[in-house]
Amino acid sequence: MTEVIRLDQVSLYRRTQEEFSYDLKKTLLSFLEGKYRKPSKKLILDKVDLVVNAGEKIGIIGSNGSGKSTMLKLICGILKPTTGNLWVKGEIAPLIELGAGFDPDLSVRDNIVLYGVMLGFSRKEMKERVFSILDFAELQDYMFAPVKSLSSGMSARLGFAIATDVQPDILILDEVLSVGDESFKNKCQKRIDKLWDHHTTILVVSHGLEFIQKSCERAIWLDRGKIRFAGSTEETISHYLESVH
Repeated sequence: MTEVIRLDQVSLYRRTQEEFSYDLKKTLLSFLEGKYRKPSKKLILDKVDLVVNAGEKIGIIGSNGSGKSTMLKLICGILKPTTGNLWVKGEIAPLIELGAGFDPDLSVRDNIVLYGVMLGFSRKEMKERVFSILDFAELQDYMFAPVKSLSSGMSARLGFAIATDVQPDILILDEVLSVGDESFKNKCQKRIDKLWDHHTTILVVSHGLEFIQKSCERAIWLDRGKIRFAGSTEETISHYLESVH
């Protein structure tokens, strides 16, 4: 089988809120007073090994703060590992923070083209997809409006419509099935079902264990930054639920 994602002993440290709030003035004062101590960093992922083959559908489960979303951000290239090696082959469409990559001052149309180009598609191809994307997102009347005029829900719908319209090699889903009202959720589910039938490689983070069990062949249980168990979806969920109860 063809490998498309590999993580070898990947660890990630993130700055704590204390370090984020540490400014130059506070640092100088603490030095002068002899009270300076280096702000701490938190270990978010701890020596993670993972291999994903082309076409696999993998669910990632675990409690809040276990490192699930962080691992997806590493795979997407949003974050860089502190130690270890990470390798990805193919175009990725990340549905992590829907609409996070939009330029608020550009029109919806221009953002569609820009977003698609950033995902690796040509400007010409994205211009041809504009109307189908607007139609799916139910934003036909906002083509020339700046993205900053959209509500957060509209931006999320737009992000979902673009990322799922371009049919990437690798699709990253992080709790995105909560987008919009019930009607739009159903539409999203149908589109994701089509992608599931395609050869797209999919990594999905969800607290919906029923959805993971129904939709994924394999699952990974992350706990405090470590992979506690990886195997068949049924086995992984069983181990996770045993620990919870």
